[in-house]
Amino acid sequence: MNPKELQQSPVKPAVSRPDHSLVRFLTVVLPQVSRELQHWQRYTGRAEWPLLRQASASLTRKRFHAQGGSFYALYNFNPLYEKILVKLIVALQTISDYLDNLCDRGGVYSEAAFRYLHRAVLEALGSGPAGAVDYYRFYPSRHDGGYLKALVAECRSCTGTLPGYAAVEPEILQLASRYNDLQVYKHLQPNMRSSRVKRWFREKAAPDTPALHWWEYAAACGSTLGLFALFGLATSSRAGPQEARQLVRAYFPWVCGLHILLDYWIDQDEDLRGGDLNFVACYPSPERAMERLTLFLGKALQEVSALPHAPFHRTVVQGLLAVYLSDPKVRAQELQVSAAALLRAGGSGAGYFYHLCLLLRRFKVL
Repeated sequence: MNPKELQQSPVKPAVSRPDHSLVRFLTVVLPQVSRELQHWQRYTGRAEWPLLRQASASLTRKRFHAQGGSFYALYNFNPLYEKILVKLIVALQTISDYLDNLCDRGGVYSEAAFRYLHRAVLEALGSGPAGAVDYYRFYPSRHDGGYLKALVAECRSCTGTLPGYAAVEPEILQLASRYNDLQVYKHLQPNMRSSRVKRWFREKAAPDTPALHWWEYAAACGSTLGLFALFGLATSSRAGPQEARQLVRAYFPWVCGLHILLDYWIDQDEDLRGGDLNFVACYPSPERAMERLTLFLGKALQEVSALPHAPFHRTVVQGLLAVYLSDPKVRAQELQVSAAALLRAGGSGAGYFYHLCLLLRRFKVL
């Protein structure tokens, strides 16, 4: 296939029409996501403080993170919790993107500053006391009009209504702690961040962690998808610790790693220009990167096939391919041939979702 043809037809879709969950996602969930994002966007317009300008920028540029993540609102097909999950996922993803912006673009390289900022994530997801921590204690700017605390309060309000949350909370906090560690270490000074992430990998990677490169482990820690999946599981009063552990074993490192490696794969040029740490650039060659992306994809599909709601999780994996590989950055970096190979490896549904994402991008829904 001519690489130039990829954007038009990388693979022939094998699915003739979307299923009920996809229709509901497009017609019910996405509009609610837009309303939630507009709510937080209005919040950022209350003052001209630099922190709120950063918050507004992250909401504008990274809205597709909340859009994609909110697919998990359909996890148990329970309308009672659907709206709660959208609120929770949007609020947590907004915290994540906002703090990433502060660490990336604030001209700050303080481990203490980053650690305190990310206490917000743990307080948002924990059931213990909250409100006593000054998240901006070591950060040079601190006036956000209560924005970050409002996001934390929204998350806590939502998790408090999920009947199975107590059963999944230990796994959620473990994933959140890994996420925080990564965000702290990868934003340190350019001349020390790689060595610090490597040391963290040696210290924290469990003995039973599959054979991964340090940057692959780090990538898996950087995904919020495992958290969203656990939120979905928590909508059931029958959720137990064993089910939570089974879900995490499937998602970490394979689904979560695939998620963030795809994100870095399409951001290689952008991160090179910005001087940002890019995990895909750690591979010795583009060919090796493709080998490992294909491995992560295959393992992700294999692991989720053994889960309850396996078709749902398979859709998530194929949706990851569709969202990232339909991004204009793929064509701009001449990655079309590799993208087509990944779509084929993702199975027939991946091609269908890819074409749907192209359509949504054309109409500026994504």
